Amino acid sequence: MDMSLPLPKYHQIYLVLREQLQEGRFDRDGVPGEHQLAEQFGVGRITIRKSMEMLVADGLIVRRPGLGTWPLQQGRSTGDGKGSRISREKAHLNGLLGNIVTMGLRTRVHVIDSTVVNATEAIAEALALDSGASVLKCIRVRSAQTGPISYITTHVPEGLAQITRKDLERKPMLVLLEEAGVELGAATQTISARLADAVVARHLEVAVGSALLAVTRLVRDVNERPVQLLQGLYRPDRYQYQMQLSRVGGIDAKVSVSDELATKSS
Repeated sequence: MDMSLPLPKYHQIYLVLREQLQEGRFDRDGVPGEHQLAEQFGVGRITIRKSMEMLVADGLIVRRPGLGTWPLQQGRSTGDGKGSRISREKAHLNGLLGNIVTMGLRTRVHVIDSTVVNATEAIAEALALDSGASVLKCIRVRSAQTGPISYITTHVPEGLAQITRKDLERKPMLVLLEEAGVELGAATQTISARLADAVVARHLEVAVGSALLAVTRLVRDVNERPVQLLQGLYRPDRYQYQMQLSRVGGIDAKVSVSDELATKSS
């Protein structure tokens, strides 16, 4: 591992294993156990376990007690001979959207509010609705082990999905939309800065007037219909947005929540 990289060890190991899985390295014998991987990378089992949890959340592996860890396509027919079905609820969410869902699965959420309201002109315009149309408005605070990360407000057209408060506490919104039959397409995202007001400061445990990352994300389905408008405020010491640019124009973006970053910055 490159210790100069601004990534925690478990994330570096996750990236290495993900690449090896995509190469088919473990198709025949399965993924090595935690003890073997810990020795190979020179880290503790807890670090390896975090990496494996990310791979599970990405839909790349399945872990079966007593039977080992297998690439997901192998896990469907390996071990018990019953061809049991393994959920891939987010395996088809690729790129940045998939990364966002992965982060959501690795953090915990507190739902502050979830109600149906009339859309303001700005919300209605963003979601291509008539002004005053009914939308589901949700306000959530997402946290990691180090504390609160983000204060998120989302608006979804009413009737698009039956989403309860309990659903929001268990799964990311994008997963719930897909489970309701929405075929997610692309998203447009802007990032800027904003100062914390009294309400947001209290929930994010920062001083009033603290600088926050402000993210606005409009998600569309495969037919270009807007299905979610997210407005999020993030603590910059606990949330990162990274982009890798290539000479041929490719862009790979990801978001990450780093406990190590939070420890160093707090």
